[in-house]
Amino acid sequence: MLEGINALFLIGGLLLFVSVMATRVSARLGFPLLLVFLGVGMLAGEEGIGGLRFDSLGGAFMVGQLALAVILLDGGLRTQWHTLRLSWRPSAVLATWGVVATVLPLGLFVTWVLGVDWRLGLLMAAIVGSTDAAAVFSLLRNSGVRLNQRVLATLEVESGANDPMAIFLVTAFIAMIMNPAEAGVLSFLGMLVQQMGLGLLAGVIGGKILAKLMQRLHLAEGLYALLILSGGILMFAFTNLVGGSGFLAVYITGIFIGNQRSHATEHVLRVMDGLAWLAQASMFVVLGLLVTPSRLFENGWHALAIAVFLMLVARPLAVYSSLYWFRYQKREVAYISWVGLRGAVPITLAMMPWMMGVNDSRLLFDVAFAVVILSLLVQGASIPGMARLLKVSLPPQPEPKEEREIWLDEEASLQFSSYEVQTESDAEGQHPDAVAAGLDAVAVRCFALMRQRTPEPLTPETCLQAGDIAWYFATPEYVEKLAEQFYQTANATRTSQHFFGEFVLPPDALAGDLADAYGLVLSAEERDLSLRHLFKTRFEGMPVEGDRIFIGEFELTVKETNDDGRIEWLGLKVPTKKVATKKQDDAK
Repeated sequence: MLEGINALFLIGGLLLFVSVMATRVSARLGFPLLLVFLGVGMLAGEEGIGGLRFDSLGGAFMVGQLALAVILLDGGLRTQWHTLRLSWRPSAVLATWGVVATVLPLGLFVTWVLGVDWRLGLLMAAIVGSTDAAAVFSLLRNSGVRLNQRVLATLEVESGANDPMAIFLVTAFIAMIMNPAEAGVLSFLGMLVQQMGLGLLAGVIGGKILAKLMQRLHLAEGLYALLILSGGILMFAFTNLVGGSGFLAVYITGIFIGNQRSHATEHVLRVMDGLAWLAQASMFVVLGLLVTPSRLFENGWHALAIAVFLMLVARPLAVYSSLYWFRYQKREVAYISWVGLRGAVPITLAMMPWMMGVNDSRLLFDVAFAVVILSLLVQGASIPGMARLLKVSLPPQPEPKEEREIWLDEEASLQFSSYEVQTESDAEGQHPDAVAAGLDAVAVRCFALMRQRTPEPLTPETCLQAGDIAWYFATPEYVEKLAEQFYQTANATRTSQHFFGEFVLPPDALAGDLADAYGLVLSAEERDLSLRHLFKTRFEGMPVEGDRIFIGEFELTVKETNDDGRIEWLGLKVPTKKVATKKQDDAK
């Protein structure tokens, strides 16, 4: 008995250890980490070098459900209110109509490709119809590219909120196959409203309660994360038991907790980050153990055809029809269409008809698994490249190397940040205090300097060298400005100017003054507007960093906004002679 338990622990620990170590190779090759976890599980399985036989559907389903709950809770904790304000309407449409619009054409295609009953084809489409929160959160945050905030917010909120619709459709089509006489439109609509409504209500109530508890309870530091984790799982399970969507409930719970900052917030986020990685690794390793690789190859061509149709036809049609009424640029729609990542959710959903004894359910599972692998391989690996190709990425933003938040009491805190001195940066060769000379001397103060991994005394003669790490305490409004001093090299400046323009303009400047300076043609009404109002008038939407309008051949680009979407700085890009000459030639 004990030997068996120890052997189980040994195998589980070994698999997780190998998975984590393999991520180093994955990071260098640009390989999606989730595929590494899947690969380790498949190699350890019955047809791999490990030879382990794992066929417990119930165990895999339980691990998948628990892991997804943890991942969605962590995703909610990191979703800010301004992100929701920016994208909740289009994301809600994508999470509902977008899933339906994906399933309908894909279901017809699956029916034709697999030669199955149309209800089974729609069931297959519903299984792979939603994007996966685990894949989206993981790959977007570790892609190494900084996305347009509107695009990033839409993708994250959509992936966190579309699971209820996918589960509803899968449940509905299973009922149509198993009990066609009892399957009615009204009952399905009632179930959808019930799942959405109860999930939303439970998430709001649970989130507010847990946020208040985290603020008012005084616990040992390690217990705050355990409180949030157990509370999130409690809301997930309770909501499922009463007929609501546990996935929606736990995601909303995380949002309310994460936006109610307290003395325990930073610790909770750090611990939850580790738990989310553990959940992802465990889930994908278990799913890799469950699958039989030879069966994937048997249905490889079918899966390839379905994956191609999903990526290039069904998903783009769904995204375009969902975002048509919102002000998204064509390249943004194209990128959102491309990053329709499939992951653990489709595989977990594919277990439901298998466990319920639906005919040909093993075929659905194998095809869904292969589609997920293809999605992670093709779409997941190309996230950075497609972002640059479609021009939805932004220049790298200077940021601290590390950040720590120290709470002085329940409402006041200090931000500690470390910065590494880059070669040819503004900070190189200066005294640590001189770097912050242009900022508030009370709000910004250097208190430690590390040189070659040893503390360096701060004296009046101290000068910063490349590779030094300086620690400052600074109020939040100065953290980014301080980072620019350490990371703003000549190359970074050129990159920024190429994207935003050569000149930085205050948004309160009059448009008429700009027109007079550069000979721009504006109407009498536009000349009296500030640049901020001129931009908003022509853009007609909430602007984010990187949005631009054209005034003749000149580009006016949003360089910085606050959390409320108010423009703080604008960049002006003056056309080069080459561009101007080309446009004159084109006009001729």
